[in-house]
Amino acid sequence: MLSPFSSPPDSGTPPSRALAAALRPLERQLADPRVTDVLVNGHRGLWVDRGAGLESEEWDCPDERRLREWATHLVSLGGRHVDEAAPCVDVRLGELRVHVVLPPVAGDQTHVSIRVARSRVLDLDELDAAGMLAGRREQLEAAVRSRSGLLITGAAGSGKTTLLAALLSRCAVDERIVVVEDVRELRIPHPHVVSLEARQPNLEGAGGISTAELVRQSLRMRPDRLVVGECRGAEIRDLLTALNTGHEGGAGTLHANALDDVPARLEAMAALAGLEPRALARQAVSAFDLVVHLERRGGSRSIAAVGRLIVDDRGMLDARPEPVRS
Repeated sequence: MLSPFSSPPDSGTPPSRALAAALRPLERQLADPRVTDVLVNGHRGLWVDRGAGLESEEWDCPDERRLREWATHLVSLGGRHVDEAAPCVDVRLGELRVHVVLPPVAGDQTHVSIRVARSRVLDLDELDAAGMLAGRREQLEAAVRSRSGLLITGAAGSGKTTLLAALLSRCAVDERIVVVEDVRELRIPHPHVVSLEARQPNLEGAGGISTAELVRQSLRMRPDRLVVGECRGAEIRDLLTALNTGHEGGAGTLHANALDDVPARLEAMAALAGLEPRALARQAVSAFDLVVHLERRGGSRSIAAVGRLIVDDRGMLDARPEPVRS
């Protein structure tokens, strides 16, 4: 029997079979529908998240050399390249988002992080039954119907993408949703969704397409709803501009530790775009009608707070929580 870390298939192997062969070392973990993340810390360390936190598992990787060869092959299947000159790379392989870091950036061990995006999207009924909506379902559905601007916030793994996809599935069928993402993760059960994915530059620094550029291009594609999955930097300026110039009902997500931290996160991103805090405050309040903050505690993900952005007495951005409506 061949080792799962045997030499990769030759170039004549169909792409689907080549990917299946490359993923054989993690076949059992990736076949588990509960798994959301698989983390490889060198050839002796494997951790898996099944929704209740990270669990250590045994796996059969002979040594660091084999692990590096395997990681390099995975990256090549996504049309990218990783080596000492470019030791960090992010690539999408089907439903998997794969991130690789090679030594010496990662010490003396290769690290591979795999995020699993399951093809089946949970709907609002399922999220409500699981307690994720925390009594806010009617409020959120009303926000979608009224074309309110939504900002979904939370830490990594808190369920931002899951909730946003479920909410956008409730948009009217005659609406066109244009989604811009750094790496494609949003899967929206809706008949008219256009997904745009940023592209990193090649080794010569050419060919890159930023999310900020894609937001600008999306405005020429007649969107009824403009969505930016994971705002990270200067694209926030273009999103705010779009949502303030007739594109109602848009949405975005961003990392934040709490509702009170959202204004500071927006200010930090706006600074990257050359947008001063007071100008940001006015634009953000006009663009986003509702901020929904999620938290993950143990294996449970739920809405921790819902609020609105406001301009305080100093002309700066602030967030005000809203009570649950009875």
